[in-house]
Amino acid sequence: MWIDWHAFTPWPALAGGLLIGVAAALFALLNGRIAGISGVLGGLLRPVRGDVGWRVAFVLGLLAAPVLYRLAAALPDLRIDAGTPVLVVAGLLVGFGTRYGSGCTSGHGVCGLSRLSLRSLVATAAFMGAGFATVFVVRHLVGA
Repeated sequence: MWIDWHAFTPWPALAGGLLIGVAAALFALLNGRIAGISGVLGGLLRPVRGDVGWRVAFVLGLLAAPVLYRLAAALPDLRIDAGTPVLVVAGLLVGFGTRYGSGCTSGHGVCGLSRLSLRSLVATAAFMGAGFATVFVVRHLVGA
């Protein structure tokens, strides 16, 4: 394993984590809702009258964030070492997993753990374990 220590940025990472935590906490306190992306998007796929506006605003905020960031600083270089078919399969598997697990990393990992939810602890341990196992198999056994 190789670690790029020049790219290690603990202070910006801590600041980003704090912003995510504060935003999730404020969202729950002010709206009584969990800031889980799969739940927000799922609600847009099955719209309920009076429940669409905040969901659209939430998604627009997610899309606007990198645009606003770009006004203040350069966006980081992106490097994706997978082809389109692999990304499509991965996206479908993530979608299936979030549906099967009744939530995603933001819902369970950020919001659920902060509420001390046992269900979210189990879900987070499961998807983190699956991620670790997948990386190990792909990098060390399959050799991709």
